[in-house]
Amino acid sequence: MKDRLNSLWTLFQERRLSRRTFMKSCVALTAVLGLPPTKLDSVVKAAETKELPTVIWLHGHECTGCDESFIRSSSPFASDVILNMIALEYDDTLAAVAGAPLEEHLHNIIQNKSGKYILAVEGGVPLEENGIYCTVGGRPFVEVLKECAKGAVAIIEYGSCAAWGGIQAAKPNPTNTVSVSSIVSGKPIIKVPGCPPIPEVMTGVIMHYALFGQIPPLDNQGRPKQFYGNRIHDTCYRRPFFDSGLFVEEFDDAGSKAGWCLYKVGCRGPQTYNSCGNLRWWNGLSYPIQSGHGCIGCSEKGFWDNDVFYKRIPDIPMANTITTADTVGTVAAFSATGAVIAHGALTLAKNKYDDIKEEKRLKEAGLWDEEKHNNNGGGH
Repeated sequence: MKDRLNSLWTLFQERRLSRRTFMKSCVALTAVLGLPPTKLDSVVKAAETKELPTVIWLHGHECTGCDESFIRSSSPFASDVILNMIALEYDDTLAAVAGAPLEEHLHNIIQNKSGKYILAVEGGVPLEENGIYCTVGGRPFVEVLKECAKGAVAIIEYGSCAAWGGIQAAKPNPTNTVSVSSIVSGKPIIKVPGCPPIPEVMTGVIMHYALFGQIPPLDNQGRPKQFYGNRIHDTCYRRPFFDSGLFVEEFDDAGSKAGWCLYKVGCRGPQTYNSCGNLRWWNGLSYPIQSGHGCIGCSEKGFWDNDVFYKRIPDIPMANTITTADTVGTVAAFSATGAVIAHGALTLAKNKYDDIKEEKRLKEAGLWDEEKHNNNGGGH
């Protein structure tokens, strides 16, 4: 008998869910993955024929905030991802068992599924004093990471701690904590930074690999383009106030109450790449800027050491130039003035053209009076 294919469609059939429900799920997955509607057929085919991936999820030097974020995903639900879409074989936070049996199971998965599992890592890697500042199962985390990374087909760095080192890497970094990619190499690595990352971004990345068997397109820092392709500044609903030079000066002023741009009180949206403005949090309910607080750039490298959170960044890229919050209104004003000047020049040119046409018409009709024309200063 042919071995059972552990695909998403197989699981739907086993649970006696309809084909219609399966197709609706594929439509939702297509949207979450940031794919155009034309890719729906590819998602359906993958969901029917691809084996669901085995996942090992490690926890290093971190606060478990990424796990807390992950379990709040609603599109798809984290429970659906864990129970129906992937085979999560090890996660010492979400596992039902603990201690020696769980560590033995991890060892078995590494041996039996070598080259077939995805390694998800949450947290940085402390190296000081042989890694003693973070131990798992009685061993330094750095040893566990290296052992698990050998047989991984791909590695996902969940959160800014795994991607960049995290808060514990802040100056003076007494534990010498570094990113996962500083320790392991030779494997495809997907960075999913954020403190924590958006839930749907976390599930979307792992589902992309589950469906297509390959990592999603990445930017030059190793982040998925569909989730980190735009600055928060570019998708912010307060952007029109920025373009008009209308800024909050203090958190309790009239501009704050009116919902003006938060740039002057420290918002780092102009230099932060993430999907907060698109996906938002709690099933699209809100995000920090919508709640009245500027973006702190938590998905960017070294955000914890990049100046004071409530001090504005010195300058911002705008229309192929560099400007500041003090001059953005002036730039907008000059742009408007330039538009007026350009409009005036076009109007003048059009009037001159009409005058030439009228002079030609009158001459052809024998009605042109040169003396009268000169006495009127060129008018008719």
